[in-house]
Amino acid sequence: MKCIFCEIASSNAPSFNIYEDNEIISFLDLNPRSPGHTLVIPKAHYENFSEMTPAIFSAFFSRLQIIAMRVEKALGADGYNLICNNGRAAGQTVFHCHFHIIPRFYDDNLRFKMPILNYDNQKFKSTAELIKNTEL
Repeated sequence: MKCIFCEIASSNAPSFNIYEDNEIISFLDLNPRSPGHTLVIPKAHYENFSEMTPAIFSAFFSRLQIIAMRVEKALGADGYNLICNNGRAAGQTVFHCHFHIIPRFYDDNLRFKMPILNYDNQKFKSTAELIKNTEL
């Protein structure tokens, strides 16, 4: 199966581009959550955030910052969310690394609701130790 984002990156699928250079492309999401909902992807195929090389990672985030500020200013947004879903369990549906820039407005009624876990100090401590001591 072809990757739709690879198709967009190679100009083989239509998109409403915001930004493009040799490594990164950004375009409007065709299923927007708010006006100006933008996607930013590396042109090379990386299934998720964890697969990006350090060089692409650096280039990606320097562009993501600029694009997000442009989106916010151009639309007069009151803020924005940066979202990256990694893996099916996290809601990733297109398996090509991408970040969403979702412009936010005080009256937009968008809500991201997740339950808050009820951790005690021992659970915090054991979770922190587990993460800190895990080697990649």
